Amino acid sequence: MSISYRQPGVVLTDRRFTVPLDHADPGGERIELYAREVVAGDKADKELPWLLYLQGGPGFGANRFIGRQAWLDRALDEYRVLLLDQRGTGSSTPATRQTLPQRGGPAAQADYLAHFRADSIVRDCEAVRAEVTGGAPWTVLGQSFGGFCTVSYLSLAPEGLNTALITGGLPSLDAHAEDVYRAAYPRIERKVTAHYARYPQDIERARRIADHLLTHDVVLPNGYRLTVEAFQSLGLMLGSGDGSHRLHHLLADAFVRTPAGPELADAFQEQVQSLLSFAGHPLYALVHESIYGQDARPTAWAAERVRAEFPRFDAAKTLTGDEPLLFTGETIHPWMFETDPALRPLRETAELLAARTDWTPLYDRDRLAANEVPVAAAVYHDDMYVDAGHSLRTARTIRGLRTWVTDEYEHDGLRSGAPRVLDRLLAMVRDEV
Repeated sequence: MSISYRQPGVVLTDRRFTVPLDHADPGGERIELYAREVVAGDKADKELPWLLYLQGGPGFGANRFIGRQAWLDRALDEYRVLLLDQRGTGSSTPATRQTLPQRGGPAAQADYLAHFRADSIVRDCEAVRAEVTGGAPWTVLGQSFGGFCTVSYLSLAPEGLNTALITGGLPSLDAHAEDVYRAAYPRIERKVTAHYARYPQDIERARRIADHLLTHDVVLPNGYRLTVEAFQSLGLMLGSGDGSHRLHHLLADAFVRTPAGPELADAFQEQVQSLLSFAGHPLYALVHESIYGQDARPTAWAAERVRAEFPRFDAAKTLTGDEPLLFTGETIHPWMFETDPALRPLRETAELLAARTDWTPLYDRDRLAANEVPVAAAVYHDDMYVDAGHSLRTARTIRGLRTWVTDEYEHDGLRSGAPRVLDRLLAMVRDEV
């Protein structure tokens, strides 16, 4: 039963669907999907075209907006919007340390999670579309990993789309995980260098915190073990428009004086644990590298292996000299399954996924080359999370795709630049610009 309710300016309806866990076995086990339908309050009784939003990640549920926030405000001018919690996220049969043991041991859990990639998400969308639109094609807006899913959608079921809009999410069609991270680490270093140019006082602050962590065993209130590598991973913040400023404020108040000497402040520890914990999105850590798996090669902790090729990220070596400490970015490492209590029970499952050799292609070059769906993509010029060079090579393979390359925004431009980003993409697919 669907439940509708109101927020300022909008009417929302909670919707639930069941889909096969394995779409190749439609008569087998089924899982539940949750989505939130949103329509402008003054258009609630009108027939409107549908826009499906695919969240970034992998592993995050769709945004929980209040009223007409961010890009949603522009979308509601003309669409009825469906905010889908992709399988395993949010309220869609969640996959966490608490629920996965129901599957059995680590091997069974890994087999289960192998069904949580973009191809399965696209098949979910097609099943949902049949119920929601009565079979009519819809517009899809894909942010980040949601853009990866949108390119899979164009490959697997383009008949379900009348328009595709992508923000910060044009994937390489053939890069292995190692290639992705080899391109990523230099971008990450550029972002860190830019941060220190803006806030030079943070050079000494970051070194002091790292030195403290190398000489002290710090366990955060939630049980997270704060190592220097974990501290460096806060560089993930530098990929968003306001991330450098937020990181600066975090570093500024890291220490307090105590009778025993300087210690990391409780307030600092509280903020850090909320930034580092995977409790709310464990799938992000579990299946992140699998989004780059498309053949018989295992991903095998690619980010960790490639990091060794960039010794400037070694904190211990950095602190023996006077170089600035380098933060890292959107990378998943095996040590995360030791430091984070939300991931520790899933370490063996993660190892099995990293060793898996039966990944199948997520994109169809021939179908993309023959594409007839209007597509527009925002490519952020020095996106920390998705390599612009990879994105532009992919753009050239998708027939009719128009790109907007900009350095005005970071990876979160859809949020921070709304409604301008969505408005621009809609104008592009309609040949209005």
